[in-house]
Amino acid sequence: MEIRSVGRSGLRVSRIALGTMTWGRDTDEHEAAELLDLFLSEGGTLVDTADVYADGESEKILGRLLVDTGRRDTVVLATKSVSRPNTERRFDASRAHLLSSLDGSLRRLGVDHIDLWQLHAWDPLTPIEETLSAVDHAVTSGKVRYVGISNYAGWQTAQVATWQRAIPGRAIPVCSQVEYSLLQRGVEREVVPALKAHGMGLIAWSALGRGVLTGKYRAGIPADSRAGNPVFASFVQPYLTDAARRIADATATAAEGLGVSPTEVALAWVRNRPGVTSALVGARTASQLRTALASEELAIPDQIEQALSEVSAPPMSYPEFGWNQRS
Repeated sequence: MEIRSVGRSGLRVSRIALGTMTWGRDTDEHEAAELLDLFLSEGGTLVDTADVYADGESEKILGRLLVDTGRRDTVVLATKSVSRPNTERRFDASRAHLLSSLDGSLRRLGVDHIDLWQLHAWDPLTPIEETLSAVDHAVTSGKVRYVGISNYAGWQTAQVATWQRAIPGRAIPVCSQVEYSLLQRGVEREVVPALKAHGMGLIAWSALGRGVLTGKYRAGIPADSRAGNPVFASFVQPYLTDAARRIADATATAAEGLGVSPTEVALAWVRNRPGVTSALVGARTASQLRTALASEELAIPDQIEQALSEVSAPPMSYPEFGWNQRS
């Protein structure tokens, strides 16, 4: 598997990453072990989790598997802090919560450091200087090697990067993890330019358009799918529109012409976008992961890639695009 640098940092990761959000909920430990073994055997390195996935069970399972297999040194271990689901605050990037959350992640994962620690979301209630002082402490203490952000807007990304670069020795963010797919290209307006300007990489989550780009919803909603699950239906519903269906159909048509799966086409398209370091795959089964990993061998012809880009192009307008923004 191709290995890429994360922005202008010294950190290098596989261009396909393994997401573990379903571990401990829809994916049990035996299935997770199979997924991890398959991913690592194909040359994958970046494994992503979060303190809140399955109420911490995802980190526990991943930690036990790394110990059992003795493969900690072959994995770039990424996790996140800030989210507090089912609370009034929802996002908490205070120094107290961040450092407490980090210690909890280290304990559940059974490791002495995190390779990539990401701020899961923007917290409007905490001064950014307080949040970033906690990030600096996490790095200088040796508990974290690299830091990143997630789900930040363009101006938030620029503010964090500028603040950290202002004084030598601060922990400079190396990447941002954001939703990016043929069905969600909003980050191209301001987030992608901000990342480029500050030398940061992009890690794409939900690169398969919340599962819609796999083609599974073209004939309806399967009972065993997320859209068929009352808990997750609202997560998928925004991408079951007529506009999204046209993009999913175009992806499926391209796949048929190339003799591959829609999953492979969708992942290869994201992987090739400017600034993208890695695309996250949140496979629930080994079969799904094998299909996703097959995208590593796919080179989309320029004409098809351009056609997919045109059919999925997001609206671009003033002031981030146009006569006033000549490159």
